[in-house]
Amino acid sequence: MSEERTNPTVDVHAHILLPALQQLVAEADPEGFGAQQALEVRRNGPESMAASGRMIKERWPQLTDLGRRLADMDAQGVDVQLVSPSPSHFYYFAGEELSLQVAKAANHAVREFVDRAPERLNGLGLVPLQHPALMVEALEHAVLECGLLGVEIGSFAATPNDPDRSTVELSDPRLEPFWTRAEELGALVFLHPFGCSLDERLDRFYLANTVSQPAENAVALSHLIFSGVLDRHPGLKVLAAHGGGYLPTSLGRSDHAWKVRPEAHGCAQAPSSYLKKLHFDSLVHSAAELRALVAAAGPEQVLLGSDYPFDMGSDLPVDEVQAAGLPADDEVQVLGGNAAALGITASALLAEHPTL
Repeated sequence: MSEERTNPTVDVHAHILLPALQQLVAEADPEGFGAQQALEVRRNGPESMAASGRMIKERWPQLTDLGRRLADMDAQGVDVQLVSPSPSHFYYFAGEELSLQVAKAANHAVREFVDRAPERLNGLGLVPLQHPALMVEALEHAVLECGLLGVEIGSFAATPNDPDRSTVELSDPRLEPFWTRAEELGALVFLHPFGCSLDERLDRFYLANTVSQPAENAVALSHLIFSGVLDRHPGLKVLAAHGGGYLPTSLGRSDHAWKVRPEAHGCAQAPSSYLKKLHFDSLVHSAAELRALVAAAGPEQVLLGSDYPFDMGSDLPVDEVQAAGLPADDEVQVLGGNAAALGITASALLAEHPTL
């Protein structure tokens, strides 16, 4: 553990790849899997697909090898990683039976990975966002049966080539039992976009990542805020990847709409006030933007995140937080204090102190 800080330095945004899960889905639903792959090609374009393929090949050891991960954590000054499946494993096209099988297989796989280094790791599982009626069962499996800290979800769920299945937004009333149970369990809900409905408009210059992910965060968080989910569930623990995207520092227009438009008045307070009810990782790739995020949301709402080990992440996440020049107390909170306050720590420590 870091000697200069009371709390361990915790990276709340780190991924693992689960090849067996991809094989399971590809064999169980080859048509759906093929349609999803085709959608990704359409969204990203051939140049980005080729570059991403090379990147995954180069970073395969970081995605799958525990020893390499632990060595990288040591080099970064990270004591604990909260690992979650790569968002490519969401598979929101899967039918009910397969989707529950996928979620539970992912939950078990994350648990097994964490158990190989419980003094350095903890984990998040998956739930089938495309099937709201099954989400509570998957959540309980992740938290109560597998002992994970919560689950990772996308910004929306839509099934490619299936117009009869409606898109599930985070404001969907069918998600109310999930939000209720997550709040009861104290489970962390990690919002991580994967894909964007703008599709071909972003199919060059890697806009499918650089623009879509911040935009999807802003849309998904706005659904949570404007629909009153955070009013009905004040104890909900929502953590948004990539600093919450475009939302945290661009809420003036939302606040104005809340004042003047009746259809935008579904939440009890001005939208900007809900930043204090949400949490954000520090992965914004800019010292100025990190300072702005901390100023907008408050230093107690921002946690260290790297997106390890992808190329759009940070290889030196602690250094980047320190380079932002935050007040010393704020820096300590971001690097580990806020994680401790949310109960995010190594699995072994939670086993020793289950009341944490």
